[in-house]
Amino acid sequence: MRIVLDAMGGDNAPDAVVKGSLLALDQIENLDITLVGDQEKINPLLEGDQRIDVIHTTTTISGDEEPVRAVRKKKDASLVLMAKEVKEKRADACISAGNTGALMSAGLFQVGRIKGIERPALSPTLPTVDQKGFVLLDVGANVEAKPKHLMQYGIMGSIYSEKVRGIKNPKVGLLNVGTESGKGTDLTKQAFDLMSEAPINFVGNVEARDLLQGTCDVVVTDGFSGNIALKTVEGTAMTMFSMIKRVFMSSLKSKLAAAVLKKDLKGLKNQLDYAEYGGAALFGLQAPVIKAHGSSNARAIYSAIKQTVNMVDQDVTQTILTTISNDTQQED
Repeated sequence: MRIVLDAMGGDNAPDAVVKGSLLALDQIENLDITLVGDQEKINPLLEGDQRIDVIHTTTTISGDEEPVRAVRKKKDASLVLMAKEVKEKRADACISAGNTGALMSAGLFQVGRIKGIERPALSPTLPTVDQKGFVLLDVGANVEAKPKHLMQYGIMGSIYSEKVRGIKNPKVGLLNVGTESGKGTDLTKQAFDLMSEAPINFVGNVEARDLLQGTCDVVVTDGFSGNIALKTVEGTAMTMFSMIKRVFMSSLKSKLAAAVLKKDLKGLKNQLDYAEYGGAALFGLQAPVIKAHGSSNARAIYSAIKQTVNMVDQDVTQTILTTISNDTQQED
């Protein structure tokens, strides 16, 4: 199996990408890795390690560039060349911590959608109090959605949770303003009906306040609401840790208490660490495309690689294609 990574994407590139790749090669058997980026910056970090292939390019897509225009104009950018490796079957999957919009555009233009999937969905795994986590989709691949799109998100999220995350018969919920079946907009009401008939373990509506309680293994929503929910969770976590730190540093007594609780606080922080959950999968494409967090360190890159390897091993793409095809035939 070969995974290709955009070595120049992310705040800590290429250092984190190279170190995370080397860690993956140490831990995962039968894995080949290709890095796309500036050889002059990558090779010194490899320190003579011959296990990684490098495709050289000095062109990159920055985080503030308009995604579609950048992908079409910069055909030799590291992110675009990465996706091309998957398109031309030289790699099984790809990972980038770079520009999210550009990765989605390159995924659509180069890798292409699975037949029958109308809209791809970007899906991270978020933490829960029981430490199982849940898959949230969509978080921004498509700002608007139709009821059928949400139903397909539920199918893709369910397959991923079962095949990659090892959750038997995963519970799928629809993000809404109340748990009653009649609540919400026309979109959510129609989606509720479609998801009730879909080949998934649909448990109904779920409210935002229950997301981190582990109520569902998969939570479905449109990209606009999903992106707000994602950033609210991230922002709340960062704010809470900042407030806790400020309290513990406010006096000598609280500093002593912090010293006693240091190990426990670190454990709590690790439970909320994105690095342990891998990246956000772009579901609905013909091969796994993973968006790693922009501030990914080596550990996060390693987790994203492990996640991607599992997606390839479990043939998630083919399972989605088969399930969607069967569902479409039943409709006909």
